[in-house]
Amino acid sequence: MPAAPLYVVLNAGSGHEDTETTSRAIADVFNAVGRTHEIFRVDDPKQLGTVAQQAVAKAKQNSGSVVAAGGDGTLNTVAQATLGSGCLFGVIPSGTFNYFGRTHGISSDTSVAARALLTARVQHVQVGMVNDRVFLVNASIGLHPQLLEDREEQKHRHGRSRLVAAWAALVTIIRGYRPMLIKLDSDGRKHQLRTLTLFVVNNRLQLEQMGLESEVVEQEGKLAAIVLGPVSKLSLLWLALQGALGRLREASGVQRFSLTKLVVTPANRLGRRLKVATDGEVTWMNAPIEFRVAPQPLLLLVPIDAEPETAKR
Repeated sequence: MPAAPLYVVLNAGSGHEDTETTSRAIADVFNAVGRTHEIFRVDDPKQLGTVAQQAVAKAKQNSGSVVAAGGDGTLNTVAQATLGSGCLFGVIPSGTFNYFGRTHGISSDTSVAARALLTARVQHVQVGMVNDRVFLVNASIGLHPQLLEDREEQKHRHGRSRLVAAWAALVTIIRGYRPMLIKLDSDGRKHQLRTLTLFVVNNRLQLEQMGLESEVVEQEGKLAAIVLGPVSKLSLLWLALQGALGRLREASGVQRFSLTKLVVTPANRLGRRLKVATDGEVTWMNAPIEFRVAPQPLLLLVPIDAEPETAKR
């Protein structure tokens, strides 16, 4: 029985490598073993979701697998189209942080990641949802989406790097951000609070790097919520440093809790639409904003000998 065909959605705007080089590297790996495949190159980011749906439709028609090639945002969009389709989902990661790929032991080297797909095993992976949107790594409201928008602006000017991302965060913090008053309903427990940002995480590695407990998303099938209370700019800079050093557990002004479902409503009735970030992509959503664990897992193709990265290495 021939191996299942691979349908690769390649985002031309992701990562450092030249898109033609990336496409050629993927094709060379698959052609070398005669693996049937098709590469869907996306030059216009606005068409990424549409192209991903086309790839999923073709994969379903031919009993194939869908592969996302790009950064965390690209993986998010292709996963959105793939989740619930019955298709297996592979990744060839690139981009700045690559939390999803690193968490599952998938190389950021294009050829290595493509080669691993040829002998990959299937792993059921938990997915987060915010309203009707998938998130693989994190989702947030408040300061964090604003920080991501500012980071993208700085990247357009100075290129993609972790240094540029850090500089953009510094600029956003110094400029200041007004806290939000929100109502929370977390698994039936209701309360109201004022916060700079609400950050919901579905990724073990990111939690570990911040110095927080990661077992909640791996062993308990829940999401981890981090709430940052109103603090001064100086305190916010200190918290950012604590997070970068993996010491957020020791920081004051931060609340943490686990959840399977969280409903967020602005206390101000005028704020019925909120900026929401999902895996680095920012969009507007109508309130209430509901964070939850997706009812079905993602059928992820992981390397047969995968060694997931840990923050302790």
